[in-house]
Amino acid sequence: MRRRATILTILTAGLLTLPLIAEELHDIEGLASWYGGKFQGRLTANGEVFDTNQLTAAHRTLPFGTLVRVTNPRNEQSVVVRINDRGPFVEGRVIDLSRAAAERIGIAAAGVAAVDLEVVHWARESTTRVIQIAAFSERTNAVSLATRLEQHGFAPALEDGTAGVYRVILPDVALDSVDEHRRRLAAIGHPDVLVRSR
Repeated sequence: MRRRATILTILTAGLLTLPLIAEELHDIEGLASWYGGKFQGRLTANGEVFDTNQLTAAHRTLPFGTLVRVTNPRNEQSVVVRINDRGPFVEGRVIDLSRAAAERIGIAAAGVAAVDLEVVHWARESTTRVIQIAAFSERTNAVSLATRLEQHGFAPALEDGTAGVYRVILPDVALDSVDEHRRRLAAIGHPDVLVRSR
């Protein structure tokens, strides 16, 4: 993997210089795979609903929202995808594409293929997370859980999702307190929570 860093200086009104912002630009070579099927309609790691017909991808470390150009060196076809999930968790693979993205560069039939990646837009990683505790089809059940969480010192909120799904979440949890929140939730019977960026 080759890396280079660029430093940007932002000027406001020609007078005030804001702090320097460092953005890493990655050029990566490795194997790409694709996913769909049973994952269709499930939540991605950043809290979106996965749609294998969209041009998205999973990466282990790139910030959510980062745009990556994926090129198949065998046919020079490329596609720009947005990172909205985590993975792949298979040794040697560098990105997991939606089926639509894999089809764009001609690797859907192969399943796994060598690719070149280039970050074309580096998104800023959020400093907070949303912790999703549970989801219900009945709003009264979600309200009941939220009330119980309040009794244990949490500040929950209800998130009305699509198709009548009501999610109980802890919004805007600071990154450095996520682990503590998870421990406290596990202690009152919620060990399997989903931590997402939004």
